[in-house]
Amino acid sequence: MKRIAALLMAICMGIAVVGCSGSTTKENSSGKESAGTTEENKAETKDSGKLVVYTAAAQDVLNACIPEFEAKTGIKVELVTAGTGELLKRIEAEQANPLGDIEWGGVVSVIAPKMELFEPYLSPNESAQLDSTKNTEGMITRNNIIPMVLIVNTKLIGDIEIEGYEDLLDPRLKGKIAFADPAKSSTSFSHMVNILGTIGAGDESQGWEYIEAFTKNLDGKLLASSSAAPKGVADGEYVVGLTHEELASSAIRDGSPVKIVYMKEGAMVSPGTVQIIKGAKNMENAKKFVDFLTSKELQTLTASELSMRASRNDVPAPEGLAEISAFKIVPEDIDKTLQNSQIWLDKFKDIFTS
Repeated sequence: MKRIAALLMAICMGIAVVGCSGSTTKENSSGKESAGTTEENKAETKDSGKLVVYTAAAQDVLNACIPEFEAKTGIKVELVTAGTGELLKRIEAEQANPLGDIEWGGVVSVIAPKMELFEPYLSPNESAQLDSTKNTEGMITRNNIIPMVLIVNTKLIGDIEIEGYEDLLDPRLKGKIAFADPAKSSTSFSHMVNILGTIGAGDESQGWEYIEAFTKNLDGKLLASSSAAPKGVADGEYVVGLTHEELASSAIRDGSPVKIVYMKEGAMVSPGTVQIIKGAKNMENAKKFVDFLTSKELQTLTASELSMRASRNDVPAPEGLAEISAFKIVPEDIDKTLQNSQIWLDKFKDIFTS
């Protein structure tokens, strides 16, 4: 109840928490989009009392985390939500005059090629991070662990069996698969990498053959953001979607008739990230936010209430989710992904549009 009251108070104070189904912009009190360089913008200091967060996080994650952060620090948060790819493009376009302070969301393989957009920062909480979630680059802080999964609408699935990627080629699913543009969605990009690392293991051409058949079964439908896939399945627009565990478990908590499927071919388990935008006007507040997301207190809360897998080594696994040992883990070759990310995105676009 305390968190709900805090959230209602935040809403009354005018904090715009918007959905993740597409790109949104934060408006100022005059109703105009914040843009341009002004003396007032330049004059903002670490004691400005606000923080602008660009994020692709699910709504219930925002509802749990943002009021807690505001109550703990007294800092007012302004949110701009969109898919990770869109946010990165926005940050890149705003380099001369950063309008955001934090980018929250996206996996390492998507964020790493854009590291020049972010400030070096090592949180004091780094010592409690799992070895696999250490900020070895200096700019990319991991705040949770996210397995790639499928989300299935249990009311629409009928007698179709879905255990992994191969089952998505079933002709009965044509036009009923929710998948976002991998150029705009880090989750979809991760699934593409997952496919190349499983079906295409040892022979990447087999992975691309699968992707070609898969895109034909999409029937020309490609969604604009990571959150649109699980939402489409939860709302009954699609039978199955490619997403990650957090968004899928969020739909389950909301009471949607869906279930999680861990692909039989194997699932990449990627850490979610948070980073400080280079030249952030509210730099000290941004550091506080990174420290907050990696704190034991917050990660214990999100594990118990949101079933988020913690990046820390001192927070138990969430109840109700499969143990990591219960499904096949596919290790990601980060260097290979970084070297080929644009090549793969271009190839996917060529296949989809051909």
